[in-house]
Amino acid sequence: MKPETKKTILLADDDDNLRRVLEFQLSEAGYKIRAAADGAEALEIFTNNDFDCVISDLRMPKLSGLELLEEIKTVNSETPVIVITAFGEVETAVSAMKAGAFDYINKPFNRDEILLTLERAVNFSETKSENRRLREIVKKDFRIENLVGDSPSMRTVLNVVERVSRSDATVLIAGESGTGKELIAKGIHFSGKRKDKPFIPINCAAIPENLIEAELFGYKRGSFTGATLDTKGKFEDASGGTLFLDEISQMPLPLQPKLLRVLQEQEIVRIGESTPRKIDVRIIAATNQNLEKMVEAGTFREDLYFRLAVVPVNLPPLRTRREDIPLLVNHFFRRAKEKHGFEDLKIDREVVSVLSDYPFPGNVRELENLIERMVVLSDGEKITLQDVPQSITKPLETFGNVRMELPAENISLDEVEKEIIRYSLEMHNGNQSQTARYLGITRSALIYRMQKFGFDE
Repeated sequence: MKPETKKTILLADDDDNLRRVLEFQLSEAGYKIRAAADGAEALEIFTNNDFDCVISDLRMPKLSGLELLEEIKTVNSETPVIVITAFGEVETAVSAMKAGAFDYINKPFNRDEILLTLERAVNFSETKSENRRLREIVKKDFRIENLVGDSPSMRTVLNVVERVSRSDATVLIAGESGTGKELIAKGIHFSGKRKDKPFIPINCAAIPENLIEAELFGYKRGSFTGATLDTKGKFEDASGGTLFLDEISQMPLPLQPKLLRVLQEQEIVRIGESTPRKIDVRIIAATNQNLEKMVEAGTFREDLYFRLAVVPVNLPPLRTRREDIPLLVNHFFRRAKEKHGFEDLKIDREVVSVLSDYPFPGNVRELENLIERMVVLSDGEKITLQDVPQSITKPLETFGNVRMELPAENISLDEVEKEIIRYSLEMHNGNQSQTARYLGITRSALIYRMQKFGFDE
């Protein structure tokens, strides 16, 4: 699997033939390689350049692989190092792991093995870099005091969030799509004592049912077809930090007892292993479904629900707290101007007034996307009512809890149904199960309509 952008790898090995072969294979796979024939040369190159990963033999002249590893960790502790070991050097490899090596590979190894290990190392490095970036952003954006909302309902939410961030209690955040559940989860994490540790989000609805267990718990080499290496899961990646389980309602029923065990015992078992591994991870879960009704229907375990909902946080939809819309408009407007370089752009008060009267079925996410779109498409001077989409500025008819604009003349019922299906799919990011539940129809009925209107792709 070729990386999307070229990652730079430092390869250190005194075996000329092996070094050339590895250099060719890694270059062919899309990596940029710098090579060194001994440990001292490798350290000099590393000190003066940035690398995404280092691959080093353990036995080298001038500076051994273990000594090189120690020096690298002094220069940049976050660069992953993979060590190559010969037969009989397992103890040295274990010492290298204790000293901070990401992984080790025994000679002889094949191309796929080194590429898979390298891909994991680079991904792990990117995750650490992303968490470091998020920690920098949180100083300004994700602190609880910077979360936007002054309505009574949001003040209640933020009060609970502030108190729970001081603890390690498991939190269940409930709310419609687009209400900001992940933002609240980040606020809890980055305002608490785990803020310098990883925040690992995982969308339970986005991972195929047959892969989610391996993704969460990891697996042992040889435990199933394609398991060529011992692999950590997200629980181990989040060690010391927080694992955010979004769309927890989509967690497969057979896997729920294993998640319950994690919450009860703070330990996981990798696929293919029998010995539990202790973990130190805080769990924050989120859902846009009513889990209590799912418990009644037998599609979600009651004991797991109570373990997750130690501290429940219910996010109100934006339509019920319209007094927060002006604050959110100003917040998103400021951020979009900075992001896209429109520092002198202004926004008409009438725009804020009109937006405050709109129900925003897509909630805060819809408002944020709208503001950014208007900033990007503006003339750079001022956003006026003419820049606001007509679907927002025109008065809408209300039918129950649905608001729509009806034309003065003929209307096509098929076109109305098509737009409702399209909009509902967009609201739920194309997730068919969530869209079907939202529309109150079966998934097969939704698929039939999608095919009817050409949405099956």
